[in-house]
Amino acid sequence: MNLVASLVGLVLLALGIPIFLVFGIGGAMSAILALNLPWSTLIQVSFGSMTKHVLVAVPLFIFAGMVMLRGGMAGRLVNFAVALVGHWPGGLGIGMVLAMGFFAAFCGSILAAITAVGTIMMPRMIEEGYPKPFVIVLAASAGLLESLIPPSNAAILFSALTNVPVSKTFAAGAIPGLILLFFLVILVVWKCRDLRSSKRATGREKLVAFWQAIPSLVTPIIILGGIYAGLMTPSETAAVAGIWAILIGFLVHRELTVSGVIESLRQTAAITAVIFSIIAMATFLSVVLTYSQVPQAIISYFTIFGDSPLMFWFTLAVICLILGTFIEIVPVFYLTVPIFAAIVFSLKLDILHLYVVFVAFAGIGMITPPVCVGIYTSAGVIKESADKAFKEVPLFVMVGVAYGVLMIFLPKAATWLPSVLQ
Repeated sequence: MNLVASLVGLVLLALGIPIFLVFGIGGAMSAILALNLPWSTLIQVSFGSMTKHVLVAVPLFIFAGMVMLRGGMAGRLVNFAVALVGHWPGGLGIGMVLAMGFFAAFCGSILAAITAVGTIMMPRMIEEGYPKPFVIVLAASAGLLESLIPPSNAAILFSALTNVPVSKTFAAGAIPGLILLFFLVILVVWKCRDLRSSKRATGREKLVAFWQAIPSLVTPIIILGGIYAGLMTPSETAAVAGIWAILIGFLVHRELTVSGVIESLRQTAAITAVIFSIIAMATFLSVVLTYSQVPQAIISYFTIFGDSPLMFWFTLAVICLILGTFIEIVPVFYLTVPIFAAIVFSLKLDILHLYVVFVAFAGIGMITPPVCVGIYTSAGVIKESADKAFKEVPLFVMVGVAYGVLMIFLPKAATWLPSVLQ
């Protein structure tokens, strides 16, 4: 019956049924027809997975990012990045990657980062002669920076699953996030070496752009400083970031309107509903898998037949690459991280290293068909068909895999900063 439930889930996934329904229906079939699990227990576990205090930060960071987009902070951040590097070969592409990295430091939402920065940069890049397929995939790939550069919703979800302090997970992603940013910049410089903006910003223009971007540049200091100074929890800093964005939008930039705040709330509610429905149903399914002894069988395999850490990391990489191709990163988190975390502890590896390697490989799914939610989002920004961008995907996948392999062999990138801050 568990096999039948799995087949039904695969059929529903192939039919394009929302992933939370796939998890819910497949899990319910196993729970009712094979395991005779009490419904009250399953419902309590699913509800409890959504009511963890640390998850309060997720909608608050999403709201802060939406307000920053409508209040002018994102635009000024992009202008500053372009003023610095726009005249370099591939400068506009580098500017978009840098702006994505900065925006990720106070947004917490991959799709919000792609929308905020892409709306401003992508049309401008296309006007300057950058190929549309490359621009679309670059925006989607740069959005992955949000999963690593703190604060990150991915880090919050990982902490909720593993009980690792959010401050440690935030710190673990900082250096790997900067390394990924460097990889993307090198790719842009190589791919767009013949594209150069004709206008170079003057010293005065750079100074003006910096002055206008100060509220945006200060935001990460407020967020992360509050956490690491022990003054605020991640949820409290997310709330402060939202209030800060509203004040700057209304009083400083004067671009934010009441209707803009209402629209930000609406989009935040929609995105949060999707994330939390996936969390509930993925937790439901993970409990069913636990009763079916699936995690125990996997852990037993690694501890008895192959206790090599290197074998584990490359097996994890392959699993994440495959799952990320068909499933978004949030449900992949909730399905596999509890299993991987147990194996990491049994092999005496570092749980923070798991976070970075997992995100590196699962995040590649943002740009690989058929799901590739990052590509569909960035293509939607410029109202282009995502199919046209797929020819650029192999190059970015190769870069992503190379980055992931580097993270496997460079655990200090994930563990050094948390140890220092501790």
